[in-house]
Amino acid sequence: MTLLVAIGGLGALGLAVARALDPVAGNGGVEGLRLVAVSARDRDKAAAKLAGFAAPPDILALEELAVLADIVVEAVPAPVFDRIALPALEAGRVLVPGSVGALLPRMHLVKLAQETGGRILVPSGTLPGLDAVRACAEGPVESVTLVSRQPPAALAGAPYLAKHAIDVLAITTATCIFEGNAIDAAAGFPPCANMVAALALAGIGPVRTRVAIWADPGVDRSSHIIQVQADAARLTMTVENLPGAANPETGGLTALSVIACLRGLVASLKVGS
Repeated sequence: MTLLVAIGGLGALGLAVARALDPVAGNGGVEGLRLVAVSARDRDKAAAKLAGFAAPPDILALEELAVLADIVVEAVPAPVFDRIALPALEAGRVLVPGSVGALLPRMHLVKLAQETGGRILVPSGTLPGLDAVRACAEGPVESVTLVSRQPPAALAGAPYLAKHAIDVLAITTATCIFEGNAIDAAAGFPPCANMVAALALAGIGPVRTRVAIWADPGVDRSSHIIQVQADAARLTMTVENLPGAANPETGGLTALSVIACLRGLVASLKVGS
């Protein structure tokens, strides 16, 4: 059986996923998955990006993607999230969100999926060990903490900094600029939202998940440490993000995580829960 895939957005993330699914652009594609539709703001640019594909998908409006597909991948700016998520879940499709942070203030979508038979599959993104976090959460968990250390320039423009009049570019030594729960971290620091949301949803929820964000002028790339204190295990996991080749703001692991998530839907052997 072949599952049909649609992708909303053809930026760095969406295009990488689209290429992986095409038999030519993706060196054989993914057996059991077929890309049938995409959506993009500029149809002419989208058509040019898809020109070398063996089977170029239809270019549709965001709201039309769920009509043709079994699986809808969301890869658009977070403010447009609802235009993809709502039609997909109302139609009982599988939604794979790239803007995971957009889920935190929209947990009613989980109830919608339950009512329609839809599913929301959150890729692990740039965070390691979410399987282990999810397994720990099946039993008692004392705490889940994320410590993020980033170059000041990577944090510039965050709403939290503007609200509290913090000039992050003036920081000269490593400084903790935020401590709080996952809800406030995702809202205050949009570049961190997907990572924070994925951890919170895998573990003990956004209220209990604690986040500390450091601005460190001594580093040139972002790094993150996850710490879990649970009855089943004590976990400490570290990841250092490398920028994607197509868009430095999108980590190279992000698209690969979405592709792995899709592959797991049709693979004869799936490793990890």
